[in-house]
Amino acid sequence: MARVLSGIKPTGQLTLGNYIGALRRFPVYQNDNETFIFIADLHALTLPIDPELLKTNSRDIAAFYLAAGLDPNKTTIFLQSQVSAHAELNAILQNFLYMGELSRMTQYKEKALASNESALGLGLFAYPVLMASDILLYDASIVPVGEDQIQHVELTRDLVRRFNNRYGEILVMPEAKIGAGARIMSLSDPTRKMSKSDPKGDIYLKDDLKTVRKKIMAAVTDSLGTVVYDPERQPGVANLLTIYAALNDIDIKQAQARFANSQYGAFKTAVADCVVAALEPLQQKYHDLISSGQLDEILEKGAQRASKIAVKTLNKVKQAVGLL
Repeated sequence: MARVLSGIKPTGQLTLGNYIGALRRFPVYQNDNETFIFIADLHALTLPIDPELLKTNSRDIAAFYLAAGLDPNKTTIFLQSQVSAHAELNAILQNFLYMGELSRMTQYKEKALASNESALGLGLFAYPVLMASDILLYDASIVPVGEDQIQHVELTRDLVRRFNNRYGEILVMPEAKIGAGARIMSLSDPTRKMSKSDPKGDIYLKDDLKTVRKKIMAAVTDSLGTVVYDPERQPGVANLLTIYAALNDIDIKQAQARFANSQYGAFKTAVADCVVAALEPLQQKYHDLISSGQLDEILEKGAQRASKIAVKTLNKVKQAVGLL
């Protein structure tokens, strides 16, 4: 039975992109694999965040995990910060990745260009080390991630080779797995990924359903007037087709064929209908879970189960490097 591990950072409200690319796909793994899905709250500290917002976002992610179909009896659901082995392994593995490697990470370079590099914290620079620790603690061989995280998983694989060449077969080699329909773009700027930071272009999972419909009907398209999947010439239409295809579990060609003779208004209405149909039951389950008082118990039990696995790997690494 393979080990699967993935997680989401609680840095903002979850979006439709998170749902299509991750949340609705996580339950697929839990029946035939040993699955660990966590809330990456330590990663959320790499950039300034309000403490109360971090707490709210963390609980929201846990609730949406369950609402999307994760079963705590089949999947270990936990907060990263409640398993101390993550921080401990991070302190060891940071000595096995190099400054040059970390400085070449695309996400770091993008954030450094967008802000004052001298004001960026060490945690952001060393983000891939903690991510590697997250993966390697659980001997995860399958790591579902978005396209923007592939580079970090590849760096983790480099670390595994380096460490195992020196100390023997201690760490398990992970493999990134990209889900279909994983890249959903902003409705206001379809050249940019939907990423929790654009209230006009992002559909949040907690949005009122009337707001969801309004955002889709106002989505940027073009003046060509044909529903064709052409990300270069018609990125807005292509994004809406991607959303429609993903939520209906069909391929892009099938989605395009359904709207071959449609005007943009009718096309957007159909996309809005399928998004609302997906979010309505999800939101109801979310609200039931938030008010149930079950989350703390589920997260505590998940952290206990995760710790038992994580400590075994941590101890193997400590013994390998010579720590008493």
